[in-house]
Amino acid sequence: MKARQKQDLPQKICPVCQRPFAWRKKWERHWDDVKYCSERCRRERHAART
Repeated sequence: MKARQKQDLPQKICPVCQRPFAWRKKWERHWDDVKYCSERCRRERHAART
């Protein structure tokens, strides 16, 4: 089986930093629940609302 190209992977936009981030193997089982691109953005999610 061939590996997928990075540009072929699903992407989302991080609501904190507004940058696109791509699917990762470690998010395979819960991709629908992933909202933030990094732990840093997850921690700063409340600061972005104000």
